[in-house]
Amino acid sequence: MILDLVPETHPLLTTKLESYDFSKTTVEENLMIANDLIETMNHYNGLGLSANQVGLTHRVFVMRGEEPIICFNPKIITISNETILLEESCLSYPKLIVKVKRTRHIRVRYQDAQGEVFTRKFTNMTARIFLHEYDHLEGVIFYNKANLYYREQAFRNRNKNKPVKVKKDILGEYREHLS
Repeated sequence: MILDLVPETHPLLTTKLESYDFSKTTVEENLMIANDLIETMNHYNGLGLSANQVGLTHRVFVMRGEEPIICFNPKIITISNETILLEESCLSYPKLIVKVKRTRHIRVRYQDAQGEVFTRKFTNMTARIFLHEYDHLEGVIFYNKANLYYREQAFRNRNKNKPVKVKKDILGEYREHLS
């Protein structure tokens, strides 16, 4: 089922979500949540989507991949010192494109819909998407990760009501950096 995105002023977007309790749900319920998030992400042409973006209080997000990646109770284990500055956008903040510096490599742990634990290393765009969605679950808005200059510039450009210019097809760029 395609879910509605909450407005950008919704308090869930700035609320840290509690751990997902697998003992209170069934695998079927977990899969339904994950599938609804994937279907919604695909409908809006996103690279990732967290539960609170659609009004759910579950600590889960999904990301595009060769197969969608479903992350319940994600944790960041390690981050690299190497960073990269790239433009980011978010389904919850239409037409807002902000340059954000993020680490290039991360090691993470998460559970799938069955509760199985995975530990993986993500790099480049996959790491960026994971960190962006993880921030959502922490109640952190992506533009607050940017320095003041880039944040103010992004809001000025957004408020000019100009059509958003994308330098490169973001899905194509994502596929190039998928790891």
